[in-house]
Amino acid sequence: MAPKVLISDKLSPAAVQIFKDRGIDVDFQPDLGKDKDKLLDVIGQYDGLAIRSATKATEKIIAAADNLKVIGRAGIGVDNVDIPAASKKGIIVMNTPFGNSITTAEHAISMMMAVARQIPEANASTHAGKWEKSRFMGVELTNKTLGVIGAGNIGSIVIDRAHGLRMKVVAYDPFLSEDRAVDIGVEKVELDELLKRADFITMHVPLTDQTKNILSAENITKLKNGVRIVNCARGGLVDEAALAAALKSGHVAGAAFDVFAVEPATESPLFNLPNVVVTPHLGAATTEAQENVALQVAEQMSDYLLTGAVQNALNMPSVTAEEAKVMGPWIKLSGHLGNFIGQMTDEPIKAINILFDGEASEMNLKALTAATVAGIMKCGNPDVNMVSAPVIAKERGIKISTTKQDQSGAFEGYIKVTVVTEKRERSIAGTVFSDGKPRFIQIKGINIDAEIGAHMLYTTNEDVPGIIGALGTTMGSHDVNIANFTLGRSTAKGEAIALLYVDEPVPSAAIKALEDTGLFKQVKPLTFAV
Repeated sequence: MAPKVLISDKLSPAAVQIFKDRGIDVDFQPDLGKDKDKLLDVIGQYDGLAIRSATKATEKIIAAADNLKVIGRAGIGVDNVDIPAASKKGIIVMNTPFGNSITTAEHAISMMMAVARQIPEANASTHAGKWEKSRFMGVELTNKTLGVIGAGNIGSIVIDRAHGLRMKVVAYDPFLSEDRAVDIGVEKVELDELLKRADFITMHVPLTDQTKNILSAENITKLKNGVRIVNCARGGLVDEAALAAALKSGHVAGAAFDVFAVEPATESPLFNLPNVVVTPHLGAATTEAQENVALQVAEQMSDYLLTGAVQNALNMPSVTAEEAKVMGPWIKLSGHLGNFIGQMTDEPIKAINILFDGEASEMNLKALTAATVAGIMKCGNPDVNMVSAPVIAKERGIKISTTKQDQSGAFEGYIKVTVVTEKRERSIAGTVFSDGKPRFIQIKGINIDAEIGAHMLYTTNEDVPGIIGALGTTMGSHDVNIANFTLGRSTAKGEAIALLYVDEPVPSAAIKALEDTGLFKQVKPLTFAV
């Protein structure tokens, strides 16, 4: 059956067509998102939900979304999606952070020009029949210093455009490397240095605990006299009341704001000041941007629902379509390794340690880690998946650590998983053979070569004669056919293990019969989703 997607906001008809062309059953109801009760009634029918800003994917909506696998937001902002609730439910939340980058950068440049030349005020004055040529004295951008706070995707586009305007550019961004700064032609500085030197300041960072009020009342006092400030990023980056005071005093010559601390903004300390240009969050409001983000979200959601590729997810590691093809067997192996340990572990887990060797260490480790943790957590909660597992593990206080190493053995790469409880450590390792099939290659430090089947039987014993016979005879007497039989031991007469791949579940009577022989320390039936 084809995946079913609901579009509950106004998206481009071309986006609807993308879903159809990819073989997805799409239900286009652009006004449904405004009716939360109706959305609540129908959301359980869909595998995907494509939205803009009108639809509110609340905790209540998500709780009712029994089949939902992905929410796609056409645009960058996801304030209207309860991401923690979606993560716990195992729903991927995607956005399209790059579809409106050029549009937003161009708006910032436009706002900077508008405030430099007082264009809105001059426009209003001229429309009113006045000719106040001497009133509107502006400043040039050429040779002025532009301070860019946040040199990421949009910030770097603004920097490029500023170079074209012959501006000098300095940037503050803790994540900007020296090499990247050289590549984009910007001088990397600390925030205080930027505040002291910049003639214009533009912000291009998300709103986080670290960036909230980055232009605080205190930092506004550090600004160069006559500076002009542009914010087309997020409301809350600037103390609006403190900035209004600085604008009235003349310390700040002008400001241009597209975003506000509270939106929709019906009032603000910045409103009605003659040296302030304001727009109603128009950063992404061009026909090209709206089309781009709609097309991107349709492609991303289709890729995930049809191939498992994950792009621009906010609550799961991204996996490209190319990665998905190569990593598919390794993700499956990771899940099997986790599932083995999860089935073998009865006591609470304190820590999960994952070692990636050789070829495996060069892959998308976040995705492999998520698959491993999901395999472990599924044993206690079958509804857990790669999205929700890390969240649940964190809630339970489980520490997750990963290690990479170069190829160290006979295999081109392998993954080893160790869990730590109050009583013991338990480990298992596996690899993917050239045929694309995952294999277990080590359990409890004992080397093996075991094909993985849907139904398996694991036993431990002292290395003594009669084990193979007891296993074969008991399985035969209970009509259980053995597809594959793997043995391993630590040393002669030491600890030994057996892993049987059988055609059907091992009946409890067969388990008891093996236990009654007195030959086995442990007899454990296992199941895997192969």
